[in-house]
Amino acid sequence: MSHGNPAAVAIARQWIGTPYLHQASCLGAGADCLGLVRGIWRGLNGEEPAAVPPYTPDWSEPRRQERLWHAARLHLVERPLGALLPGDVVLFRMRDGGVAKHLGVISQAGARAAFIHAYTGHGVIESPLSAPWQRRIVARFEFPDRRL
Repeated sequence: MSHGNPAAVAIARQWIGTPYLHQASCLGAGADCLGLVRGIWRGLNGEEPAAVPPYTPDWSEPRRQERLWHAARLHLVERPLGALLPGDVVLFRMRDGGVAKHLGVISQAGARAAFIHAYTGHGVIESPLSAPWQRRIVARFEFPDRRL
């Protein structure tokens, strides 16, 4: 039975305090939610698997394209929703009817569940995984182990 990915959590915690900056992925200088996940990837596996094309803050919402979900499926390992483990990457739908466009990394599971994410106006923070956040989760992923 897996206990999660403590290395991913440790890397994510290093990013706490990084300012929010759209399309950025630079520890201490700026990151958005995707940039945080990209930074964790680099910490775990080295070079990123693909170049990230420019994207707008609305994530193709007007055209209803699930671009972030599609990219996550290409590069991460999708797992069934259910019990979340530390180090899991979670994808959120921020509003009913909208595309899924926010990512976070589970930092603590169980009764005191929490996640680390880059949030507009706050930067990279650790937040309680409260019921409103839990209801927004639409997918769960693990980082692949590319070091083999």
